[in-house]
Amino acid sequence: MKRTALALVLSLGGCAVGPDFERPAAPTDTGYTPEPLATQTASVRMRGGDAQHFLADRDIPGDWWTLFRSRPLNQLIGQALKANPDLDAAQAALRQAQENVYAEQGALFPQASFNFQAEKQRFSGATFGQPSNIATFGLVTPQLNISYALDVWGGTRRQIESLEAQAEYQRFQLEATYLTLTSNVVVAAVQEASLRGQIAATQDIIRDQAQSLKLVRDRFNLGGASQADVLTQEAQLAQTRATLPPLQKQLAQTRNQLAALVGQLPSHEAAGMFALDSMRLPNDLPVSLPSQLVEQRPDVRAAEAQLHSASAQIGVATANQLPQFSITGSLGTASNNFTNMFAPGTGVWSIAGGITQTLFDAGTLLHRKRAAVAAFEQTAAQYRSTVIKACQNVADTLRALQSDADAMVAAAASERSAAASLDLARRQYQLGAIDYLTLLNAQRTWQQARISLVQAEANRYADTAALFQALGGGWWHRSDVAPQVAENAKQS
Repeated sequence: MKRTALALVLSLGGCAVGPDFERPAAPTDTGYTPEPLATQTASVRMRGGDAQHFLADRDIPGDWWTLFRSRPLNQLIGQALKANPDLDAAQAALRQAQENVYAEQGALFPQASFNFQAEKQRFSGATFGQPSNIATFGLVTPQLNISYALDVWGGTRRQIESLEAQAEYQRFQLEATYLTLTSNVVVAAVQEASLRGQIAATQDIIRDQAQSLKLVRDRFNLGGASQADVLTQEAQLAQTRATLPPLQKQLAQTRNQLAALVGQLPSHEAAGMFALDSMRLPNDLPVSLPSQLVEQRPDVRAAEAQLHSASAQIGVATANQLPQFSITGSLGTASNNFTNMFAPGTGVWSIAGGITQTLFDAGTLLHRKRAAVAAFEQTAAQYRSTVIKACQNVADTLRALQSDADAMVAAAASERSAAASLDLARRQYQLGAIDYLTLLNAQRTWQQARISLVQAEANRYADTAALFQALGGGWWHRSDVAPQVAENAKQS
């Protein structure tokens, strides 16, 4: 009923001055790289080393994080979506924007108010030189007042249009908050898994170096090694042990970050522990076209909504330069007491129509319109910048996926070679075929290769999460999205 009445008022208002908003044209590019994108990444036969395939026709699920097949991760994101205060703030901002739209829509309808005034007054004739003329009288005036500002030029409708665009902006700000939150949880979980893997590798290296120190000491006792060799191995072991506390510090800070993401204080331990062997690398990755990307990215849609709002403000400024029409009326009674307040002859009424046109304002309205046009041009440039950065974000992520897959292949080969080299160096050192410095170099090479392999594996998981975030995160498949908005994104 409310929508029907609103549509009737809009139809009676005539046209609206100012430009009608047209959505910016989508990019026509068919890819993100100068050369054709490879269909898949490199692979290596080990955990997290599978090839990932890029599929142009693959849609993005709203719960894309489930593709990592980690139950603790799914549970943690569920907690974050329920308790994160940033989501509550974004939802409240959306409700505020929607209520502002409803409030402004009321300006399209007549405004009615009721006024009641009762007064008692004593009159003295001394004012007119007749001090003996004294009287007391009362006045009761109930009155209904009606006013209606005719939206002849559509200024009010343009203002509503602008506020509706602001509500749409808040809608996509909410989606961006959802996407950022879920992506941050995934990346933090991957970071925790990486740190746990690096800590485990460092502990293995410490044990290995402790065994090497025992070997050098045994050789020293037998006269096959020098005191300098023992001291050097002790220093190497101490240096490796010194790398452990920074990793443990990062792990604790990452756990604090996860607690904050799920809306808890650091004193509350975040649920779930994450390790790389508890996650699975998604094999099939979607790659949306740039024309689809501008529909899917919440930041691009938010920038478009701001552009729409700025366009409508030009109409508001234009309408303010034109004559303003209004109708006012009142209906009531006026009597000297309550008992005859509605007696015959006490009724009063009035009706008036008005036209107001600014004749001179030192260019105020003109400059406000020019300011609105400049604001639109600024917002248009910001929109183009947002689109460019969105495409750059996808391109950077695709490069990272390919390069980090190659890096993992190289890191795996390096770790295998370094491990074999260290094993050979140990045997040769025990036989006296090589000096201690050669063994020490082999140890250092294997240590770095082991840590690099863990980091390379974690990078692939983080890159995958970054791609889903860069492509919009599939918000159009979530149940809390407005159906018409989600359908537009899905069809684009």
